[in-house]
Amino acid sequence: MLQLSIFLENAKGRLAEVISLLAECKVNLRALSLADTKDYGVLRIIVDNPEETAVKLRERKVVVSLTPVWVLKVPDRTGGLAEVLNQLVQQDVVVEYMYAFVEKENEQALVVLRVQDKAIMEKAMQTLNLPVK
Repeated sequence: MLQLSIFLENAKGRLAEVISLLAECKVNLRALSLADTKDYGVLRIIVDNPEETAVKLRERKVVVSLTPVWVLKVPDRTGGLAEVLNQLVQQDVVVEYMYAFVEKENEQALVVLRVQDKAIMEKAMQTLNLPVK
């Protein structure tokens, strides 16, 4: 799956401006995460059509990049995430960052993972047979 990473200045109203722009473009946000540094923020979002959305944002002068991520289904119960992460550690997967969301229809927890090595993650997914979105 592809995630959009949108770079935002830390300025009053900038987040609302970009979220409103996404709404104008009829983009449904499936998941999001916002991280900040002193001078800028990174809005990471999962949408239905990431390539199309990136084009629309670039046309409006928004700085955006596409990043491959994994979206895993995790048991929505105490310890469910710990079990999955421990399995990935045993397969030498290094998680760079992650965020989670819940799917309304299935009431499942979903986690978005950015990993250090795609090949190791692909092998782990085959070995562990983990459910993906």
